[in-house]
Amino acid sequence: MLGTALLLAGCENVDLPEADSEPSSSDGPSGSGTSPFDNPDGTKPGLAPLTSDADRAEARALIEKVATKGRGPKTGYGRDEFGYAWMDTADGVPLARNGCDTRNDLLQRDGEDIRFRSGSDCVVISMTLRDPYTGTTIEWRKQKATEVQIDHMVPLSYSWQMGAARWSEDKREQLANDPLNLIPAQGRANSSKGDSGPASWLPPNKRIRCSYVVRFAQVSVKYELPVTAPDKEMMLRQCGG
Repeated sequence: MLGTALLLAGCENVDLPEADSEPSSSDGPSGSGTSPFDNPDGTKPGLAPLTSDADRAEARALIEKVATKGRGPKTGYGRDEFGYAWMDTADGVPLARNGCDTRNDLLQRDGEDIRFRSGSDCVVISMTLRDPYTGTTIEWRKQKATEVQIDHMVPLSYSWQMGAARWSEDKREQLANDPLNLIPAQGRANSSKGDSGPASWLPPNKRIRCSYVVRFAQVSVKYELPVTAPDKEMMLRQCGG
């Protein structure tokens, strides 16, 4: 099951990302989808690049609002502390209680040419994904489910260490199922991320790195969740700061 594959791994042996303050025409596909500024609730698909000076200035202003603190211990963390994957009953987030679990909601949100299991209008069995993290197009089939994984942009283990350990169960379930914090991506890229923050991992597709850290910041601000000082510095650098 995809939910099993999504249990977040540690972040050992992760290459540090390079700063990418300016987009380059040699960096590969430009990405597709929606600007994070046009998608404040996460219900629109994809992750489009932010390339204008105005957008990147707005990005830096948002990132500056994110608080910082040291990363705490992982003691007591478990995926089930954030509810089972993937629930349809997390209150307070879009797409909840619509009769379809979060995973399939996200596949429908971001996929194209979607096919459903016979007799279902929920369970996706095939689709085309324009993966923002790698800039590639993935022809996904349920038989190879882990080729596409649902990434928690702010990883659950990271959030636990940054304060979610003290949250109510309801709030943790919201974070785990909030479409603002979720994006389907290539499985290998997501696995390489583990529970890393932006100082340790950024998407291979450099063109969407500013958009990625903006979504990270949007989640952080929404949930009053701090990031580490190195993560905030790297986030600013991705948007020209």
